[in-house]
Amino acid sequence: MSAYDGFRLGRDDDVATITLDVPEKMNRVSYPARAQLAALFDELGADDTVRVVVLGGAGGNFTAGGDIAGFLDVSPEELSQLAWNVAAAERCSKPVIARIEGYCLGVGLELALACDFRIAAEGAQLGLPEIGLGMIPGSGGTQRLARLAGLGRAKDVIMRRKRISAADALAWGLLSEVVPAAGLDAAVAQAAEALITLSPLALAVAKRVLNQAYELPLREGLELEGREFGFLRTTRDFREGVEAFVEKRPPRFEGR
Repeated sequence: MSAYDGFRLGRDDDVATITLDVPEKMNRVSYPARAQLAALFDELGADDTVRVVVLGGAGGNFTAGGDIAGFLDVSPEELSQLAWNVAAAERCSKPVIARIEGYCLGVGLELALACDFRIAAEGAQLGLPEIGLGMIPGSGGTQRLARLAGLGRAKDVIMRRKRISAADALAWGLLSEVVPAAGLDAAVAQAAEALITLSPLALAVAKRVLNQAYELPLREGLELEGREFGFLRTTRDFREGVEAFVEKRPPRFEGR
């Protein structure tokens, strides 16, 4: 029996796959699952044998959202902390790919927006419908959607409960790639395989610096970039990358 509430963990060599797995409820994300997902992303980030994490859903949907009735049993103070748990994919040092099909609504979209890459099937539908419950997206949805898609679009989606098609989401910059449903697994695998060939140190540093792009003034962001650039100069992975380039061979990165 799974130790997780409504999701499972799988491994395929360097790739860890988290699958939301409550298909009879469209993969609803329970309140306990949010803390469990955060803890799991922390564990995977610290695991040197993991190079890429994939987050997806079972049964043809990513997830239609949270366990709505369960929120009535959670205190306002606890609810106000949910964004920290949902942001765990963003904090994870490994590249995280969201594999999206079917419904990606509510906390599902908030989880996906916290991932580094979002690859979706053509028929996917994205949205943040919480205002219809007398609520707002409370796990990062207002902030990440506005930053990625623009304030006007975010207001349209959140305040009017507008669904976003996969085609629009791609045009808005919310998705990295849209493929036919039959090719979704292959597209995700191809993206993961490409990331695995790269330096895990450089990827972790790039993710950390890029995540600060909206938070820091330009001057401070450039200083951070420069410091990290200098740090990577001291690593064996950088030396290996340069030597491989000169020798015209594929690099063999070790994460050191």
